[in-house]
Amino acid sequence: MDIGVHTPPLADESLEGALQYLSDLGVSAIEPGVGGFPGDDHLDRSEYLGNQDAQAELAELLEEYEMHVSALAVHNNPLHPDDERAAEADTELREAIELAGQLDVDTVTGFSGLPAGSPTDETPNWITAPWPTEHAEAHEYQWEVAVDYWSDLAAFADDHGVDVGIEMHPNMLVYEPKGMARLREETNDRIGANFDPSHLYWQGISITDAIRFLGERDAIHHFHAKDTRVYEEQARLKGVLDTAPYDDELNRSWLFRSVGYGHDESHWKELVSTLRMVGYDGTLSIEHEDSLTSSREGLEKAIDLLQRAVFETEPGEAYWAE
Repeated sequence: MDIGVHTPPLADESLEGALQYLSDLGVSAIEPGVGGFPGDDHLDRSEYLGNQDAQAELAELLEEYEMHVSALAVHNNPLHPDDERAAEADTELREAIELAGQLDVDTVTGFSGLPAGSPTDETPNWITAPWPTEHAEAHEYQWEVAVDYWSDLAAFADDHGVDVGIEMHPNMLVYEPKGMARLREETNDRIGANFDPSHLYWQGISITDAIRFLGERDAIHHFHAKDTRVYEEQARLKGVLDTAPYDDELNRSWLFRSVGYGHDESHWKELVSTLRMVGYDGTLSIEHEDSLTSSREGLEKAIDLLQRAVFETEPGEAYWAE
């Protein structure tokens, strides 16, 4: 297992500056944005796609700092009811997959997307209950749209030898493990999870159970190290479906936190151990979105904790069991 960083919080640095900073902290992988919500500050698709000279320079730079790319990130909504927005997201995703194949990067990370509730709607609609019954019908329609799109996209990813790691995210069609497993089953094995526990914590989902559930299906393609703290003082009054702004910290039911500030070190060690149990030995890519601290302090504290949690060696023979 190794520690990586999703690099948008370091957008004020050049790629080389970010690599040097992270290398000095003991990080060995980056997950740069190449479009969509993460932007492309460190890896512009148009500059690298099909450009062997630029790709060779990137490889040399990564080697200099003993880094690798764990995934290319392109989070957007390819199922958006606005045709132009959906087409833009689809182009970003497909070009990211092409680029990943050219760079020998295993995974592209993103969202499932979210359709409207019917062919005539103009806004994506996150369905959270089956009643009144038109909501159940809308949800069925959304899955038809999603399976049609993702079946084609999964075949495209397979042609390029690249996995797509979908982040289970509320306000997207796939926001929990059962939905993730369903999309994988209805497409192909290139579709799996970019497992981000931060969105599952506040839904009340057991992280280790979710890891086991998806791990048994070989469906974890990538992992985001990101924490969340539920603040019961607010949740007891208004629950966790919270529309208060993220920077209104005092009045929110939950906040994204740096690793260790939502759950303690023993929890993260158990999480890492469960990942190894199900066969995931890849990168733990830190995503910093903690509004109570700076990007650098949040990253550095997360790196410090995870360095004590990750396993750096392969397990040996269980000689004590013989």
